[in-house]
Amino acid sequence: MLLKKSEVNEENYTVFEVEADAAEFDAAINKAYGKNKGQINIPGFRKGKAPRRIIEGMYGQDVFYQDALDEIAPQAFEFGVSEGKLKFIGRPSIENVSVNEDKSASFSFKVQNYPVVTLGEYKGLKAPKTAVEISEEAVTEEVDKIRKRNARKVDVDREAQTGDTVNIDFEGTLDGVPFDGGKAESYDLELGSNSFVPGFEEQIVGMKPGEEKDIDITFPEDYYENLAGKAVVFHIKLNSVTYLELPEADDEFAKDVGFDTLEEYRKSLRDDLEKKAGDDAEQKFRGEILRQACENMKVDIPDVMIEEQVEKMIRDYGANMGLDVYSMNKEQLYSMLGITDDIIEGSLKQGAEIQVKTDLLIDAVAKAENISFTEEEAEEYIKKVAEDSKATVEDIKKYFGEEYIMEQHIKEAATEILMDSAVVDDAPAQEAPAEEKAPEAVEAAPKKKPGRKKKTEKTDGE
Repeated sequence: MLLKKSEVNEENYTVFEVEADAAEFDAAINKAYGKNKGQINIPGFRKGKAPRRIIEGMYGQDVFYQDALDEIAPQAFEFGVSEGKLKFIGRPSIENVSVNEDKSASFSFKVQNYPVVTLGEYKGLKAPKTAVEISEEAVTEEVDKIRKRNARKVDVDREAQTGDTVNIDFEGTLDGVPFDGGKAESYDLELGSNSFVPGFEEQIVGMKPGEEKDIDITFPEDYYENLAGKAVVFHIKLNSVTYLELPEADDEFAKDVGFDTLEEYRKSLRDDLEKKAGDDAEQKFRGEILRQACENMKVDIPDVMIEEQVEKMIRDYGANMGLDVYSMNKEQLYSMLGITDDIIEGSLKQGAEIQVKTDLLIDAVAKAENISFTEEEAEEYIKKVAEDSKATVEDIKKYFGEEYIMEQHIKEAATEILMDSAVVDDAPAQEAPAEEKAPEAVEAAPKKKPGRKKKTEKTDGE
């Protein structure tokens, strides 16, 4: 094959032409003949036994041309990309296909070139890295979380208190008429969780098992449209009251979770919290350095790169949920996951653009720094990847491919060039705050439980 021409237009597309000589094209015709001859009936020959020249004589010299061109086009494209050392994005297109007088075949392709990146300042960037001190209160909260997981539920015959879990039947009415989704039976509700609208849980406090009463509730103005601002009545029947009996925070409790003493257990928790805080601070620092470097560079990102990254993010999310994402087309997957245009435009696109910019930055730094590795260094890296993955070197090479693994190695090295030169802005140590109690998840559909708070839309970071 021969790369005859390759030109870049003003829109950063490359149009290139590849010619397959007569022998290569004839070989493709022979292959097309072999695939199709069994379906062709020629008088005087058994089906599938007619020679190629007889079929061409009856149906024309070009009878197998289209199949032959389809057969050889991918090879021509790969040749042109390799020969022209092209790096492209999106899907290529065939601009023209022709068979020449000398029985050679010409293919004209068009690809969108990888964006041109002009690096700005990327070394010596500064960002804060806040040191975090773990307070005794934070350690105690961690201990209490474990105590709560090891607690036992105790039924009590007394008035319900904040913090108790009550089992209730309830039915809501608007102007004396039950409304959709306002009824439930044997519903467990933790008082003080703030998972229902204001005033609901508070009016259950003080009720005893077996007691029934009506409570008045006015829905917030930002509630579901058919109930927003409306005054309703809920009839409540309290079936039971339970509370969590937590184990004492002592040495016996520590032994139950694998430590000799409570002091030893608290030290282990502190070490874990300090490591997590340190990792979080480092991650934020690295993210800020990369953000600054991205801001300093110049690049026009084609829409197709953002679109492909959005799809990749969604497919990764689907795969993490256990879906066979590669057996579905994009429309099927998006429908199954409930992905709408509003979700894509509202949050996913922004995250995709950040990721694409970062990838372009790292690739440009790797090129500018001329990063490469010897065969021995590459093999050592693959061994490390295998050890970290608890797999064999052969499995890693087979699953990922050596080329992909080395691309990742180069990206890591390029990233470290930015980080090794980065400067930490001094920042005072901050005490890690005790984690606030998060309200229980609530359902979005009003037909489920109108007594609950209206669920707000999730952001991309949730």
